[in-house]
Amino acid sequence: MHYRVLGNTELKVSAIALGTMTWGEQNTQQEAFEQIRLAKDAGVTFMDTAEMYPVPPRGETYTKTEQIIGNYFREHGDRADWVLASKVAGPGRMDHIRDGNPRLDRKNIIAALDASLKRLNTDYLDLYQLHWPDRKTNFFGVLGYQHDADDVFTPIEETLEVLDEVVKAGKVRHIGLSNETPWGTQRFLHLAQTRGWPRAVSIQNPYNLLNRSFEVGLAEIALRESIGLLAYSPLAFGVLSGKYLQGARPSTGRLTLFERFQRYNNPQAEAAATAYVALAREHGLDPAQMALQFVTEQPFVTSNIIGATTLEQLRSNLGSIDVKLSDDVRAGLEAIHKQYPNPAP
Repeated sequence: MHYRVLGNTELKVSAIALGTMTWGEQNTQQEAFEQIRLAKDAGVTFMDTAEMYPVPPRGETYTKTEQIIGNYFREHGDRADWVLASKVAGPGRMDHIRDGNPRLDRKNIIAALDASLKRLNTDYLDLYQLHWPDRKTNFFGVLGYQHDADDVFTPIEETLEVLDEVVKAGKVRHIGLSNETPWGTQRFLHLAQTRGWPRAVSIQNPYNLLNRSFEVGLAEIALRESIGLLAYSPLAFGVLSGKYLQGARPSTGRLTLFERFQRYNNPQAEAAATAYVALAREHGLDPAQMALQFVTEQPFVTSNIIGATTLEQLRSNLGSIDVKLSDDVRAGLEAIHKQYPNPAP
């Protein structure tokens, strides 16, 4: 395993992070425990979760993932071995979260954080992230920005001020952004610098071979401002493994179980995925491992968040850290990207 510095902190995290969004939905608590132990044995030190998990979000399973992690720490007592990250939910159509009105204001952040800490059986979070912006902007698969002059949202100043409170209280070590835009990222950084508030040390956005939009406006910010990417959906919900090609729908696959997930399921994305899988096989590589290593080796990536529903999948995904991509493979990846640029943003 390789380790990288988280932003401008002294904290190091594994280049591969353990994602948790299937725990409590597709995975039982015992299966989650087995995944944690396997990842730890492989050198993973970074675990990412959210109050909203598992996914898809629904009232019946809300907070189950954090509860499972808390139960693990209660049973195994190795909280200090992990860099633990969670997220507070922003506004959206989720009636089961704080009376259906979650915002990134003082009241909501305090309530969300205290509840997460209790569920996770810990006194502090190493990284606390804003799961998505409070304002209306382009995220969750929306590429173009449509301005709403009437949008009323929690001022970023209020959000950062309360985050300053929880950092000073020792409940949070560092803060991070998620599903954020270039404007939002720069605004958070500017206010932190001018007001003396906590500086975001990471940004968790989607990044994979079917969605490289992060490179357009955020990669330079990530590198110049030391706010590295925590890449999620590196396999595009498994599409880049090749298991959904030619209409295949494995019974336990996310796209089979949950029809709502259409982000990576369109003709252009399937054509691109077919080309990427063929390239991997041409060079004797596992398609999923090739796709994962492409993400991990990007200079603006701090950690690649992988997830799995079986130990076999997780073991293979963890093994991607040892895969070497030749110059010919990289050239092939760029050629396909030029042919199918960002087919699933």
